[in-house]
Amino acid sequence: MFDRILLALDDSPAGEVATVFAAALARRTGAAVHVLHVNERLVGGNGLTLRSRHDAAELVTAAVRQLAEAGVRAGGSVRVAAYRGVPLRIVEAAQDRRADAIVFGSNRSRHLGRLFSPQVRERTTRLTSLPVLTAPSPLKVTSLGGVTEWKDGLDQALDSLLH
Repeated sequence: MFDRILLALDDSPAGEVATVFAAALARRTGAAVHVLHVNERLVGGNGLTLRSRHDAAELVTAAVRQLAEAGVRAGGSVRVAAYRGVPLRIVEAAQDRRADAIVFGSNRSRHLGRLFSPQVRERTTRLTSLPVLTAPSPLKVTSLGGVTEWKDGLDQALDSLLH
């Protein structure tokens, strides 16, 4: 089904869940994963970005390492874009890597946060014909039993997606 997956990664808890989701999906389908982080230029920052080059590279490296530890072939890259250009950079990377799907994390914004959300996932979906998969929203787990239940739920979700 999928041979190459692009994981669009940020440094939020949703990005961590998206990495686990992409690993599970890649293991099920035998796909390779390319981790992409788009480092946004600060408005009026004279070329400055939200994260240093080192921090952006570390974010991608950590995700690639996590995927490799899960037995998934993975690589990664960092691109830079202005706030409004992030979706286009994601789509360009997916095209460059000949990805079969794009995976995002899910942040469920509440109240005023939704008004200021970049809506990158929605804008990316409009720019590509590839499937855009959204990993489950991060859960607040109070016990280890919740982790097992969540992983079982993830396995069930992947089964229904792939069959």
